[in-house]
Amino acid sequence: MTQDRRLVIAIDGPAAAGKGTLARRIAENYGLAFLDTGALYRAVGLAMLRSGLDPDDPEAAARVARGLDLELLEDPELRTLKAGDAASRVARHAGVRAALLEFQRDFARNAPGGAVLDGRDIGTVVLPDADVKLFVTASAQVRAERRYRELKEQGRDVSFEDVLAMVKERDARDAARTEAPMKPAPDAHLLDTSEMDICAAFRAARRIIDAHLAGGTGGRG
Repeated sequence: MTQDRRLVIAIDGPAAAGKGTLARRIAENYGLAFLDTGALYRAVGLAMLRSGLDPDDPEAAARVARGLDLELLEDPELRTLKAGDAASRVARHAGVRAALLEFQRDFARNAPGGAVLDGRDIGTVVLPDADVKLFVTASAQVRAERRYRELKEQGRDVSFEDVLAMVKERDARDAARTEAPMKPAPDAHLLDTSEMDICAAFRAARRIIDAHLAGGTGGRG
């Protein structure tokens, strides 16, 4: 970053669309702080599972979120299917979202130079005034293939059919929830990575961001 003003970038999209990898690369390229907000919800879900609590219990979920141990953000189990499923379930609860909302906003507000946050409601709820908003997506089939390969590389015993079913189920749950449903912000740039590798996705995102920095519109897609 060479400009004097701060730059805040919101990146949203469904599971396994590549937004996390893209967000990290963008943050590194522009010298910005990065927060994977999905990891916060995964940590809440994982904490509940380990405590024998039901992720569908709104009061228990809110209580866990308010007292979240941030060391869980480094736990390798956050990337498991069960943690992702639990995250989607606890994310439906208003109390959980309220408990984590200010944490996310404070991170973006206080990061020197600005920040990149990725999740499912960053551009619509968490940071509606973000300088640049990206909605990163891909077909359910492609996203399931990516997640399946990732899990197999981790040594997980899963079938592609189960992964695809879980991806579709989570999409439906995230889009239908009452609290902050997953959807593109009206002013978000749509980035479909179905036929893109990370390098192509990064180049496309960088064109949008650089156009903003230069004072242009970036050409919403």
